[in-house]
Amino acid sequence: MIELANFSYSRDGREILRDLSFVVARRERVAIIGPNGAGKTTLLNCINRILRGGRGRIAVGGRPLAAYGQAELARRIAYVPQAHGRTAPFTVREFVEMSRYPHLGPLAPAGSQDAAAVRRALDDLGTTALADRSLDALSGGERQKAYLAAALAQEAEILLLDEPTAHLDPRHRAEILRTLMRVHQERELTILFVTHDINEALAAADRVLALRDGALAFDGLASRLTEGGALKAVFSHDFVVAPHPRTGRAVVFPE
Repeated sequence: MIELANFSYSRDGREILRDLSFVVARRERVAIIGPNGAGKTTLLNCINRILRGGRGRIAVGGRPLAAYGQAELARRIAYVPQAHGRTAPFTVREFVEMSRYPHLGPLAPAGSQDAAAVRRALDDLGTTALADRSLDALSGGERQKAYLAAALAQEAEILLLDEPTAHLDPRHRAEILRTLMRVHQERELTILFVTHDINEALAAADRVLALRDGALAFDGLASRLTEGGALKAVFSHDFVVAPHPRTGRAVVFPE
């Protein structure tokens, strides 16, 4: 679904991404981790063509990124950026309805198929009861659900998520992760998400990409991230690894 080959990206004379090569397969859940400033958000923005240029190749669905028109690309990729506290003056329903733009012609009104996609997305995120509330009246967790509902209503095959659980309390973090796991299965999505939480990556991803100084420092199964000093190589810090008391899955703690 996504392929990078020897891709590099520079801005203001500084190389932010360096010679990245990897493939994300259909229906994979892939976490991107790394220290602050490693290039994680920049990578998502290059794949989504928010940032243009760079050297090397990015392909989506086997086609070069440059070959897509904007609406066509939006039918393949939906993007949820980092939560920033700012909101738009819309209700949740209005905000989710706007995500249907890639499927509408110029000045064409929304139809029954669009309304059905909006209803399904609101239901999938448990936000139907919030549909007529203003975005700026929601809690952080409710607002993040609304943003994810808009991404699902877009009906793209690929979800790019930049820290989807950042700034949320433990209950809302768990709800968001459970929802993503469920819709990944039900809708057969490909999900690429950035997280600063290593345990979140271990729990929610099939595979992990770790960036350090813009280069790929690890690319492998999430279950292998805790082996062979990989975490120390990425973060320059020691970690304690222990089995989760219920699941047996590895969890990590900074030493």
